[in-house]
Amino acid sequence: MHREHLAELVASHLQDVPDFPKPGVVFKDFTPLLADPSALKAVVDDVVTRYAGRVDFIAGIEARGFMIGTACAVALGVGFIPIRKKGKLPAATFTASYDLEYGSATIEVHQDACTAGARVLVMDDVIATGGTAAAACELVERGGAQVVAVDVIVEIGFLRGRDRLRDYDVESLLTI
Repeated sequence: MHREHLAELVASHLQDVPDFPKPGVVFKDFTPLLADPSALKAVVDDVVTRYAGRVDFIAGIEARGFMIGTACAVALGVGFIPIRKKGKLPAATFTASYDLEYGSATIEVHQDACTAGARVLVMDDVIATGGTAAAACELVERGGAQVVAVDVIVEIGFLRGRDRLRDYDVESLLTI
């Protein structure tokens, strides 16, 4: 599917949720996309087309990055690395803290999540301020792997999250 049509498909499957997770924030929910098997397949097929043979792992950021990242990892035939909120992983971890548009957070990855030199695609549903994605890239690199790109469904352009990711190739299907 042509990327313009794919962006329109994604836009038609987004749901605005006002005042979530706090007053004044309009959350962009992509779960309607997950509920439509042909739309989900189109998004996964796009990722496969762009990254086949280029990555060894997909690192998905909790929680919505798990959903799209796992589907893409299976389709690409590569491993999946969960990047989780602090305290959710059972073995030794690398930890990174960052600021969000509505607070701060800490994420972790297992220290042995991938091999040194592995090529990793970092995936999530949205880039807003870029803090979560930047922290995820830091964690991947601390493990000795290379971040091939950051790939998301939606980029919220006015928050300028891409600016925090200048050292990485950033791909989004839809910028709003």
